[in-house]
Amino acid sequence: MSEFAVLSRRAILAGGLVLPLLPSLVRAAPRSLTFAVYRNGSKIGEHYINFAGEGPTLTATTDAIMTVKLGPVPVFKYHHHAVEHRTDGVFASLETSTNSNGKAEHVEAERTGAGVRVDCSYGKTMLAADANPMTHWNPQVFGGPPLFNPQTGKILKVRTAKLTPGHVAIRGEAEIDDFYDEAGAWQSLTGKLDDGSHIEYRRV
Repeated sequence: MSEFAVLSRRAILAGGLVLPLLPSLVRAAPRSLTFAVYRNGSKIGEHYINFAGEGPTLTATTDAIMTVKLGPVPVFKYHHHAVEHRTDGVFASLETSTNSNGKAEHVEAERTGAGVRVDCSYGKTMLAADANPMTHWNPQVFGGPPLFNPQTGKILKVRTAKLTPGHVAIRGEAEIDDFYDEAGAWQSLTGKLDDGSHIEYRRV
């Protein structure tokens, strides 16, 4: 993810998480997730995910809203909005818009017979047919096909490892650890940003 002027690493917030989402996980998923976001121990915002759909269809709507302050003065504001659609557990399409301290970015991605077509602020491209957006609520996206950044539309240069059934480590241009409960629901995130600061998601 740089998602921030002060905070960096786009991969932290524009998502996180490359195998198809299993139907059993879709049924078990909670209808909403809410996280408080902390930088170096200070709360800077919230990350919300709402799920809708029945049967084979699933829609996940994400809003990440953050403000970094220097004392009482806001020095950085961030809002990432994403709507992701999955059918039978497989990524179908994604639309995102991001305002990163006044810089606007957008992504439209759709799976087609030829691959994943991406139209974003940086141009148009075709990704591999098995590419997935790195959206952390879905632990099944790790350890397989390529991941792309839902904020920029670009392929992420990361490697992932499932250290335990509930712990996924992401390394490379991102340094993130995601944690899940036994049902696969996202519980927390810890990460290190480019400026050396520490970011943490705590489910509330």
